[in-house]
Amino acid sequence: MSPATNEYYLHYFAVKQPDLNWDNPKVRQEVYSLMKFWLDKGVDGFRMDVIPLISKDQSFPQLTPEQLRNIGSVYANGPHMHDYLQEMNREVLSKYDVMTVGEALGISLEQTPLMVSDQRKELNMIFNFDAVRINRQGSQWKDFTLPELKAIYTRHAEGLDARSWDTVFLSNHDNPRVVSSFGDDSDQYRVPSAKLLITMLMTLRGTPFLYQGDELGMTNYPFQSITDFDDIEVKNAYKARVLTGQVKEADYIANLRRTSRDNARTPMQWDATANAGFTGGPRPWLAVNPNYAMINAAEELANPDSVYRYTEKMVHLRSATPAFVYGDYKDLAPADPAIFAYTRTLGADRYLVVLNFSEKPAAFAVTGGIQPKQLVIGNLKGTGASGATLDLQGWEARIYRY
Repeated sequence: MSPATNEYYLHYFAVKQPDLNWDNPKVRQEVYSLMKFWLDKGVDGFRMDVIPLISKDQSFPQLTPEQLRNIGSVYANGPHMHDYLQEMNREVLSKYDVMTVGEALGISLEQTPLMVSDQRKELNMIFNFDAVRINRQGSQWKDFTLPELKAIYTRHAEGLDARSWDTVFLSNHDNPRVVSSFGDDSDQYRVPSAKLLITMLMTLRGTPFLYQGDELGMTNYPFQSITDFDDIEVKNAYKARVLTGQVKEADYIANLRRTSRDNARTPMQWDATANAGFTGGPRPWLAVNPNYAMINAAEELANPDSVYRYTEKMVHLRSATPAFVYGDYKDLAPADPAIFAYTRTLGADRYLVVLNFSEKPAAFAVTGGIQPKQLVIGNLKGTGASGATLDLQGWEARIYRY
């Protein structure tokens, strides 16, 4: 209810975020005008937040508690969503050399081509959350297995044809740090596991996206109290669940250390000076991660073996290797609990990627007529030679030409 007008308004998210009425053509034209303003200034594209939610079911049906726990399934894909995206493309996007990617809450893999196929003239890509949320059950942390993660990438490779471009990401502003969630952020394995994840992201099928700090191997923040958080979602859930006695405070905070999006929103760690060089003011909105003196851009730029320098090499390798962009993808060991091994092939260009998602040494027997010939890059010094069996150290990553 708005006290100023004595009228109700719809908001799917924060109270201070009323949803726009896209069914009003004047609203859509105003949005298009804003887009043209920035495109005329030279921006290269847009990330469109929760874009599948722009069209509403005007009957506004009463939702069950189960539906409310999965808002994407009931709020997305409104009756005019595709109409409005096609109109946006027709009136704005098609007139510019521009890239678009939509945050696709509530859009399944099967529905993806309807938004991104080049024949549909809507968006270029969307973010599907199957992989990034594999370690979550609602708001709770959930352990996952490597075969479960690999199966997602196989489904995407098989479910999207050449006309439907995919995205590859494991972190963003709404998810915790990638090395803390999918790697090992201990002092011993943070660097190799961060490099392994970069290797995977840069060689899987689809456009890779890195979130700021991934290229440094930034980690989750050691939250201790509810006062450490800025996220409105965290504070509202604290009132609803902890203050009412449904959840113990210690358990609530412990889960947030692994799942909270505030892990990704702590200040960028530029150097080892006060506030990690982020601001000269007294304090930023969130505390700087205490490990900033060890993990920061200045240190990594000066270190040839840093996560940053390895990321730099992987970006160049992907850019120079069409097989990693356009090549076919095949998982060679879908059931292996520790090894993720796959090929990317394009004509005569053939690459084998082998990743050990474990701190323990692991061996991979190369079969199927694949004979690794040349080690292209590895994340550890002294990487072993190629052969019929590849012996990998903990969190080791290798790329071979074969």
